[in-house]
Amino acid sequence: MNPAFSVILFTMIAGAAQGLVVALAFAVLGGIGVGTAFVGGVLMVAVAMLVVALGASFLHLGRPERAWRAAAMWRTSWLSREVIVLPAFIGVVALWWFALRTSQAEGLTRVLLPLAAIALAILLWYCTAMIYACLRFIEEWAHPLTLWNFVLIGLSSGLLLACALGTVGGGEALVRAAGPAALAATLLAGAGRTLSLRRNAAIRHRSTLQSATGIDAPVLAQKSMGMSAGSFNTREFFHRASLSGLKRIRLALVVLAYVLPTLLAAWALATLAAWPWLVAVLVQAPGLVADRWYFFAQARHPQNLYYQVVS
Repeated sequence: MNPAFSVILFTMIAGAAQGLVVALAFAVLGGIGVGTAFVGGVLMVAVAMLVVALGASFLHLGRPERAWRAAAMWRTSWLSREVIVLPAFIGVVALWWFALRTSQAEGLTRVLLPLAAIALAILLWYCTAMIYACLRFIEEWAHPLTLWNFVLIGLSSGLLLACALGTVGGGEALVRAAGPAALAATLLAGAGRTLSLRRNAAIRHRSTLQSATGIDAPVLAQKSMGMSAGSFNTREFFHRASLSGLKRIRLALVVLAYVLPTLLAAWALATLAAWPWLVAVLVQAPGLVADRWYFFAQARHPQNLYYQVVS
């Protein structure tokens, strides 16, 4: 597949914002000593990230002015459900921030809104992951690891960001509580992503070049892309990256998104230093861009068995 960069940004930024809100919500529910000003600042960051993610989701639409129609098929479409849940999640996070600013009821900001934020974050992860996991004809996505990875990658990036914000915003109590969780989430996210990479590389697809072309021959080599010039099929469903390029991107995503952030988080916990959390966020960001791109690029649409290469 050849993903639009806006889709990569949306899944990366929205997932991190969800993890950030979940980390903050559990801290508030657990009675960890985080100040109201710090909570409000983190919620502002989360809302800004979610709005940016929402804006990015419009960039790959052919007719953005008709985006509202995406919610019409909520009974059968996971994309429609995501379109409904995302604004609801933004609304709850914004309401939480507003309630803190206006000194509303303690129970609203300490219990009800954090619980609602956690529930909607989990539901949003599920809807986003199922957009891809429900496509049975793309075998790289149609697996429980897809959901596992969306949740854990979001938790990892969000918890690391929460710790980084805590070190610069006076939220040391949050750092102490969320630090071990950030390390564990990053380890689990890396393990899950490694499993999915190995599984996808070893898939023996049910569709073959023989079944795609209808030519029953034991040895069949493709010499052209199936037509005399490029088309929508060759532009949108094939990434054009070389095998060596794919290997480099795969190595970069493993090292930048998981290995280095894990080592930096462990360093921060062992030394109580602040800078490793900040560096971990900066290192993980390009790694997650590579990870999201590779998630789409590794998916082999069956049509590429025919529209594959240029002679």
